[in-house]
Amino acid sequence: MDAEKKQPAGGLKANYLVQAWLVIFLAIGFGVSLAGVQLALGPVIEQNKMNETLQKVPELVLGREATQKMAAENQTLEITPKQIAVKKPTSEKFYSVYQASYQGAPKGWVIKTKGQGYADNIELLIGLTADLKTITGLFVLDQKETPGLGNKIITDAWRGQFINAPASAPLVVVKTGATKPGEIDAVTGATISSKSVTTLINSAITDLRQPLTSGAAETGKGGKANG
Repeated sequence: MDAEKKQPAGGLKANYLVQAWLVIFLAIGFGVSLAGVQLALGPVIEQNKMNETLQKVPELVLGREATQKMAAENQTLEITPKQIAVKKPTSEKFYSVYQASYQGAPKGWVIKTKGQGYADNIELLIGLTADLKTITGLFVLDQKETPGLGNKIITDAWRGQFINAPASAPLVVVKTGATKPGEIDAVTGATISSKSVTTLINSAITDLRQPLTSGAAETGKGGKANG
């Protein structure tokens, strides 16, 4: 007889179990592989960020034109990395800070900080004058904001608003066009991303004003840094 025989219910159940276990094993395998890739690439990514940070310090402190002029004259800034711990009510935050000097004279600071944006963490480099009164530059080291909207925080045009902005009072994001010192025009359709950036800047300056002006920062690369 060519008639097809029905598979027993127990056989069907066993078949489903085999498929379920197969899916689980494949998921575990992919997860382990992904974790391995992350472990392998993690140090490389962090080293690339460090290299990019050091390259950006002169421009964030002096501006692009002055930096190019120094390079043409074979002059360089002395960059001193520091780690600063700031005590919070329930935790402690660590910042990476870079002091820029020329022939022993302080020229400014670059603060590295990170925090939640709209889609994921945003990592910033903030340039400041030596007296911490004025923002001299802003660079987005890492972001995963919405393409075409929030990711416009990386553009020169939007970041340019922060150059020469006062650092003595919190920055404020506006939607109707910035008209006063300290006001930042939001990216159209991405107010949350815009506010996330200004919040990170305001918090970092507030946290570090006293340690940097009092000279309490410890020189060196040791310690944990999440800023």
